[in-house]
Amino acid sequence: MKKSSKTIYLPIKGMSCASCARKVEKSLKQIEGVEDAVVNLSSEKAVLSYDGNLISPGLFIQTIEKIGYGVFLQTLTLPLNGSDTQEKITSLKEVLGKLPGVVSTEISANSTITLSYLESLWEEEEARKTFKKLGLTYTPISEKAEDIIAREKAQEEKKLFQRFLFALFLTIPLFIISLPHMGLDIFAILRINHSLMSFIPYISLILATPVQFIAGYPFYLRGFKGFANRAPNMDSLIIMGTSAAFLYSLWVTFLPFLEPLLDFHIPHYMKVYYYEVSAVIITLALLGKYLESVARGRTSQAIKYLLGLSPKTAIVIRDEEEIKVPVDEVILDDIVLVRPGERVPVDGVIVEGYSTIDESMVTGESLPIDKKAGDQVIGSTINKTGSFRFRATRVGSDTFLSQIIRMVEEAQSSRAPIQDLADKITVYFVPAVIVIALIVFLIWLFAGPSPSFLYALSTTISVLIIACPCALGLATPTGIMVGVGEAAKRGILIRKGEALEKMEKINTVVLDKTGTLTEGAPTVTDVVLMLGFNRQEFLQLTSSIEKLSEHPLARSIVEYSRDEGVTEFIEVEEFEAIPGKGIKAVIKGQSVLIGNETFLREENIAFNNREAMERLYQEGKTVVMVSIDSKVAGLIAQADTLKEGAIELITSLKKMGYETMMLTGDNQQTADAIGRKVGIDRVFAQVLPQDKSLIVSRLQEEGKKVAMVGDGINDAPALVQADIGIAMGTGTDIAIESGDITLIKGDPLRILTAIQLSRETMKIIKQNLFWAFFYNLTLIPVAAGVLYPIFKLLLNPIFAAIAMSLSSVSVIGNSLRLQYIKLQSDKKSKKIYNWFSDKLGYL
Repeated sequence: MKKSSKTIYLPIKGMSCASCARKVEKSLKQIEGVEDAVVNLSSEKAVLSYDGNLISPGLFIQTIEKIGYGVFLQTLTLPLNGSDTQEKITSLKEVLGKLPGVVSTEISANSTITLSYLESLWEEEEARKTFKKLGLTYTPISEKAEDIIAREKAQEEKKLFQRFLFALFLTIPLFIISLPHMGLDIFAILRINHSLMSFIPYISLILATPVQFIAGYPFYLRGFKGFANRAPNMDSLIIMGTSAAFLYSLWVTFLPFLEPLLDFHIPHYMKVYYYEVSAVIITLALLGKYLESVARGRTSQAIKYLLGLSPKTAIVIRDEEEIKVPVDEVILDDIVLVRPGERVPVDGVIVEGYSTIDESMVTGESLPIDKKAGDQVIGSTINKTGSFRFRATRVGSDTFLSQIIRMVEEAQSSRAPIQDLADKITVYFVPAVIVIALIVFLIWLFAGPSPSFLYALSTTISVLIIACPCALGLATPTGIMVGVGEAAKRGILIRKGEALEKMEKINTVVLDKTGTLTEGAPTVTDVVLMLGFNRQEFLQLTSSIEKLSEHPLARSIVEYSRDEGVTEFIEVEEFEAIPGKGIKAVIKGQSVLIGNETFLREENIAFNNREAMERLYQEGKTVVMVSIDSKVAGLIAQADTLKEGAIELITSLKKMGYETMMLTGDNQQTADAIGRKVGIDRVFAQVLPQDKSLIVSRLQEEGKKVAMVGDGINDAPALVQADIGIAMGTGTDIAIESGDITLIKGDPLRILTAIQLSRETMKIIKQNLFWAFFYNLTLIPVAAGVLYPIFKLLLNPIFAAIAMSLSSVSVIGNSLRLQYIKLQSDKKSKKIYNWFSDKLGYL
C-alpha cells in the first residue's frame, strides 16, 4: 500500500516542564507509523508526521492520555429526532465518525449526539455537506479552539495566582514566628512572653500543612505523575525537597511524645524545624510558575494578534437579502457586502462597486489602494471609503491570513538543531539530580561536621530545589517563538526554526536580479531600426508575436507598441518559445527570431552594427534583437528600474561581511553595468533558469554557505539548493512554500531585516542556553556545599527556591527582549512593522 504522509498539530494540556514535553514526544515517536514528532513546551503543541494509512489521530490522543496528559478537543452537540430508530442512530454515528478530525462520537440518553474533534483537521465545507445529507442542522462553533484555550489558560493563571496568594497569606506569619530559630528574637522585639515559644512548632504545623498539601497539591499531582511515567520532572524534585523538610519537622514536633514510648532520644541540637523552609519553597515555586506562565503567554502574542485581525461576522447576499452570518459560514462563491470602515471577511474578487482599502498588513504600504470591479481583495484588510460587493474565492483555512497564521504556528512549533543538546540533557537531568542529592546527603551525613544529619538534610533539600531543567527546556523554544513572531510583524514568514540557525551561518548572499533588485517590470527605452524597416510595421510585427508570450520583456514590448499606436495584431502562423533565449515564429510567411544576442548567434544570424549594441549595454539596458528572414531588422532596448533600497541593501550586507552575488539572464556588459550601480561583488550573466541551482551548488562546493534570494517561482530549484532560500513576493502572489523564508512584500530591505533578526534571535538563544547551563552547573555544586570547606558558606534552601523560581522566568524574559530590539533595517523598512506596533499595541 502506498504511504500517505500526513501532518497533524495537537494542542497538549498538562505539560509543566521540559521533562513532560520530552515524555510526550518519546511516547508519540514509539507509535508504529509515526515518521517524526516534535513537542514544544512553549507553544504547548505537538507536531506529528505520520502515515495516514497506518494510524488514525485517535491513537495519538489515547497515547497522550495514557501517560497522564490531555489533548484539547472541540465538541459539537446535535439534537436527534426522537423517532429515529436505533439502526438509524448507529448509522448516523458511523457516518459522522468518518468526518475529518472526528475522534469520538457519543450518544446521550437525552437524544443528542456529541462529536469530539480536532479543529486543525476539521473541514467546514465537508461537514456542512454531510450534515445536510443526513438531514441534520449544522451550526459551526463560533468560538475557535485558540480562543477557548486562551480563556482556559487565563483561568488557570488566575487560579495559580490565587493559590500563590493563599500560600503567601499563611507563609508570612509562619516565617515571622520562625525567626527565633534563625537567631532573631522576634519575641523580645515585640515583647511577647517567651513561654509562648513552646507553641511555635504546633502553630507552624497548622500554618504549614495547608501550604504543603493544598497550595502545593499541583506539584504533588505532576510530580507523582512524573515518577509513574518513569520520567521524574521539576515538580518531582520540589515535592521531594519540601516533603523531606516537612516530614522531618513533623517528626521533631511529635518527638517529645514518642521518646518515652520508644525509649529513644536525639540530641537537642537536632530538634530543628523546617516548616518555614518547605512553605517558602512552595510559595516561591508557585510565584515562579505564575510568572513563567504569564511570560510564556507573551511569547505567543504574535499569533494571538493575527487571530484577532479576522472579523467575526460577514454580510452575505442570499436570495437577494442581506444576511449577517459568522465568517466561518461564508462559502465559496458567496457574494459578500462590505461597508465603509468594515474589515473584508475573506479573500475574493470585487463584482460591484469601488473603494479604497488599507492593505498595510499585507503589503506594508501605508497608503490605501484603489479597488474596482475585477480587483482582488484580501481578508482582514480594512475598507476605507465606498461600499462594494465581492465574490468569495478563498474561505476558512485557505485565506491569505490563515496561511500566514498556519506558517507562523508551524515555525514556532519547530525545533532548531541547537536545541538537540539541551533536549538530550533534560532526559537524564532529573534522575541525575536525584542521584547527586543522595550522594550529597551521604557525604554530609558521614563526613560532615556535627550535627551532620541536619547539614545533610539542608544541603540535600537545596540541591533538589535549586536544580531547574525547565530553564534548559525553554531556552530554545521561547527564543524561536518570539523571533518568528517578530519576523511576522515585519512581514517576514519563517517556515522552520532551523532557518534561523542556518541564516546565522550564511556568508554569501546570491540575488536574482529581476524582481529582487529590480522592479521586474521592464519598459522599452530605445527602438533601433535596421535595413530601412518602417517603425510602425516593425512594432506591429514584433508585438503580434510577443503577444503570445508570458515573459515580462514581451509584455513590455506589447504595451509600448500599443502606446505607439499599434491597434491591430497580425495572426501568427507558427510560434515556439525557447526558455532563456527567445522566440521562433512565422508571420506573413516570414521567418522571425526574437531574443538575445546569444540566441541569434546560435541561429547563425550575422550582426555587424556593434556600436549601437555596445552603447545600450553600457547603459545597463537589456537588448532584444529581432531578425526577419535571417537578417537583423532592429533592436529593442529595455530598462528595469532598481528597487528603492537595493543599493542600501548591498552596502549593508557588505558592511556585515557578506559576499554578494547577482544572477541574471542579461549579457555580461548589461549585468556588469547593473552590478556596478548597486555595488555587487560578483555577477553571473546569461544564466538560464535551470542553471541557477548549478551555480548555487558550485558556490557550496567552494565552501560557501549560501542564501539565495529569488521570486519563488522560476527560482524554485535554486531556492531549494541553497542553504537558505528566501522567496520574495508581493501580497497574495507570494509563493509561500518556495523558500525557508518568505518576504510578504518585495522590499529588498526586508532581506536585511531577516538576516539581522535571525542573528539577534540566535544570540538570544545562545544567551539562554549559556545561562541555563551556567546556572545548573554552578549553583548545584554551591547548593551541595562546595564552598563550605573554604568559606564556611552553605546555601539556605529558601535562597535555592528563589534562584529556582527566577531561572525559567529569566530565560523567558531574555527571549522577550527581542520584542524591543531595534534593527538597523527597521528605520527604512518599517511600514508593516509600525502597522503591527501601532494597531495592535504589541510593543
